[in-house]
Amino acid sequence: MKLSTLTIGLGLIYSLPHVFALLKPAAVTEAARKFPRCEKTGYFLTILGTLWFLANVQSETISDFTSYKNIMLLGFGAIGLLTCIFVKDFLAVRGLAIVMLVAAKLILDTARWHESQWRLVLSFLAYGWIIAGIWLTISPWRMRDWLNWATASHTRLRVISTARLIVGLLLLGLGLLVF
Repeated sequence: MKLSTLTIGLGLIYSLPHVFALLKPAAVTEAARKFPRCEKTGYFLTILGTLWFLANVQSETISDFTSYKNIMLLGFGAIGLLTCIFVKDFLAVRGLAIVMLVAAKLILDTARWHESQWRLVLSFLAYGWIIAGIWLTISPWRMRDWLNWATASHTRLRVISTARLIVGLLLLGLGLLVF
């Protein structure tokens, strides 16, 4: 994947929800507060993250893992499936954490060899996702608390959405003009 395509996609993923939050803060507040315990979203994100992780393991070329690759694929796939069955509490947050971690790998792999120093913006974002992914995996209830804090008032939601929209527009600009 080209860095420009990835950055434009990230910019859209960052920007569009926050435009909606600026236009319809009440609807976003309601959806955000339901997110941590939404099982359907949790199933989707956990399965997406598991499949993406399995694709990463499958494409890994380290010879030390070759003899164990099929066992690893089976084991990690089983963990993803069993998580959906037995760990339903905050499943959406845990699934989001998995997706953030594998997305961070994609960002770092794609940005690694680009000559522009602007790639460091993406690296900073990816390492932030790694830290957040680990943190949310360990204590998923913190996202519920953060979402409740962020949506406590429409003014606060608008300020946060404006800041994140600026990040999204920066990413769009980098994808369109720099990379």
